[in-house]
Amino acid sequence: MDEEIMPELSIDCVIFGFDGSLKVLLVKHKEGISQGRWGLPGGWITYNESLDQAASRLLFLLTGLDNIFLDQLKAFGAVNRFPERRVVTVAYYSMIRTTATELVAGYTASDVKWFAIHETPALMYDHQEIVSFAKKQLHIKVRQEPIGFNLLPEKFTLFQLQQLYESTLQVKLDKPNFRRKILKTGLLEDCREMQANVSHRSPKLYRFDKSRYDQLKTTRFLLDF
Repeated sequence: MDEEIMPELSIDCVIFGFDGSLKVLLVKHKEGISQGRWGLPGGWITYNESLDQAASRLLFLLTGLDNIFLDQLKAFGAVNRFPERRVVTVAYYSMIRTTATELVAGYTASDVKWFAIHETPALMYDHQEIVSFAKKQLHIKVRQEPIGFNLLPEKFTLFQLQQLYESTLQVKLDKPNFRRKILKTGLLEDCREMQANVSHRSPKLYRFDKSRYDQLKTTRFLLDF
C-alpha cells in the first residue's frame, strides 16, 4: 500500500440528487475486494490532506463532480465494518441537481450512476447504514434551513417547490398548509409571471429572495408541515 495513505481511515460521500424525485449517487468498483459491487464514492485519506480536502478529491476522481459543498456527517467505526482490518470512515453528504454536471467514472470506479432512493442495489460494507443515517440528517436539515436555491430553476411554481420538499422528506404534504407556511417565511418573491406551455391553468412563478434565503440559512428556522 502507498505509504502516503492512512490505511485505517477512509472517506465516504453520500450525494443526494434531485430531478423531481430524490436519488443517490453510487459508483461501481473496478478493483480490490469490492470489485463489481456498488457503493458510495469514497476512498483513502493521505497524510498530507485534510478530511475536507480528501472528500472533495475523491468525489471528483470517482465521479467527475467538482466544487460541491460537502457537510461532514459523522464517523462510522463498527469493529467489523471492513472485512480485512479495522477501518473508520468519515462520511460527508450533500444535495445537488442531478443535471448539475456530467458524471465521469474514474480512479477506482468502473461506473457511476444515479439511483432512485428506494431502488438502490445491495451496497458494500455498511454503506446502506450510512445512506440511511444521511437521509435522517437531511430530513432534519430541510426543516431547519431553506432548500431549493440550487435545486430548482431560477423561476419555479409552488408545486415544484412542494415536490422538492415531498421528495426530500419522503412524505405527502397538505397543499394549502405547505403554501401558507412557505409563503409566511418571506423566502419567495412573486415574479408577476405565469408558467407558460402547460395544459392546465397556468400557475404563478416565484423566485427565491436571496438576501432572505441567506439570512434564514444562518439564523435557522423550523418548518413544521
